[in-house]
Amino acid sequence: MLRRRTRLSLGLIVMISLASFVISPAAQAQALEPRLYSNLPAKMNFLIVGYGYSQGDVLVDPTLPIEDINARIHLPILAYVRSLNILGHSGKLDVVLPFAWLSGSGKVEGGDQTLRRKISGFGDPLVRFTVNLHGAPALPLKEFVAYRQKTVVGFSFQASVPLGQYDPSKLGNIGTNRWMFKPEIGLSQALGRWILEASAAVNFYSTNDNFWGGKVRKQNPILSVQGHAIYNFRSGAWTALDITYYRGGRTTVDGEAKNDLQTNWRLGATLALPINRRNSIKFYGSTGLYTRTGTNFDAVGMAWQYRWGGGF
Repeated sequence: MLRRRTRLSLGLIVMISLASFVISPAAQAQALEPRLYSNLPAKMNFLIVGYGYSQGDVLVDPTLPIEDINARIHLPILAYVRSLNILGHSGKLDVVLPFAWLSGSGKVEGGDQTLRRKISGFGDPLVRFTVNLHGAPALPLKEFVAYRQKTVVGFSFQASVPLGQYDPSKLGNIGTNRWMFKPEIGLSQALGRWILEASAAVNFYSTNDNFWGGKVRKQNPILSVQGHAIYNFRSGAWTALDITYYRGGRTTVDGEAKNDLQTNWRLGATLALPINRRNSIKFYGSTGLYTRTGTNFDAVGMAWQYRWGGGF
């Protein structure tokens, strides 16, 4: 029975690294990602198919000059994850391809003109490399079943590639026409059936030199921190309470500074359930606790995962 439960729980670990994409492919500062630095058996493959829905004051880019936003985003994703052995340390590579349907309305900042937008298309692909620097050795499956987490320290680096749908004549796009880079450091501590986690990250953005009619738009970095309290059930299922705070991101357009500094809190929850030894499913949601600029919305989502390889 112990061996069966261990196998069921393996496939649930990696799913958490993709939870944030229910929000949007560009709004990565507000990600809620429990168990991002959990250990995995080496050389395993994971295919993830997910769907998310967001409603409220939300666009793919929360610093666009639009007020009174009422938007809906349907966001299916397709992702592939490969667990790695990096000089004896466990790691993984994530590749995510999002697609979105967005419909909504709002007013141009400082004016009375109402904008309505209904679009669909691919978002900016996301690639992330993660390595656990302490407490999570790279192990084959036969050895991994005896692994018990204590303290794990990890590092990740994520990039958003500007290949998504983008029309510079419109406000409110699915793609962003700029690069995003996100280095992050995380700590995970096991306490019996509980795992407590904390992490800190900085989002850096390249210049969008073709913003809304050919303007040049720059954005300052966004600092984010998040925490998670995770409980593991005997069945292999787990649940988490998630919270994040992020600050920064003030923009300039053609050299003019905008009043769009973000200082926001979000709260979320996650539930992951085993189906069988190769399949698992996860449900998650989040809501805004405090919002200074944009991103005052509710989001829910689910993801199915299939795993193979690594001797499994």
